[in-house]
Amino acid sequence: MKRDHNLIERAVALAVRAHEGQMRKGTLMPYIVHPIAVGLILARHGFRDTVIAAGITHDVIEDTNVSEDELRRDLGNEVADFVASVTQDDTLPWEEKKKAYIEEVRKASEGAKAISLADKIANAHSLIAAHKAQGAAIWTYFNAGREKTLWFEHAMLAMFCESFDHPMVEEYAALIATMETLE
Repeated sequence: MKRDHNLIERAVALAVRAHEGQMRKGTLMPYIVHPIAVGLILARHGFRDTVIAAGITHDVIEDTNVSEDELRRDLGNEVADFVASVTQDDTLPWEEKKKAYIEEVRKASEGAKAISLADKIANAHSLIAAHKAQGAAIWTYFNAGREKTLWFEHAMLAMFCESFDHPMVEEYAALIATMETLE
C-alpha cells in the first residue's frame, strides 16, 4: 500500500500545534503522545492513510480550539468526517454523553469504528502503565471514577463485539480484563 506521507505529516503537524502544552491525564506525558499512539495502532493494522490521519487528529475538535471546518480545510472531508464521528458531545452530562458516543460509533463507518477502538486501546495501555506508577490514585483523574469508567469500557466492548469484526476487539477485551484487576 502506497502511503500518503504528506497527509499523515499534515495531520501530525496539526495535532502537535493543536495539543501544544496539553498533558495526559494523571501523567507527566505530553498529550500528543496519545494521538500519535492511536495513529500507530491504526498503521500497524493496515488502515488507510485517511483513517490514520483521522486517528492522529481524533481529539482536536473535542479538546482544542480547532474547528471541524479548519480540519476539513487542512486534511479533507473524509478525515474530518471520521473525526466528527468520534467526537463526543461535551454539552451532555457524563453518562448521557457516553451512551450517545456508543450509539454514534455503533452506526459509524468501519474507519470511524477503527479510530474509536484504537483510541480505547491506547487509553487502556496508558491507564495500565499509569496504574503501575501511581497505584489506585490514578482513578481519581477520571471524572467518573473506577466503576463508571469500567462500565463505559465494557459497554464499548459490547458494542464493538456486535458491530466490528476486527482483531483489535480481542486486544481491547484483554486490556479491559487487565483493567478489571487494578484496584
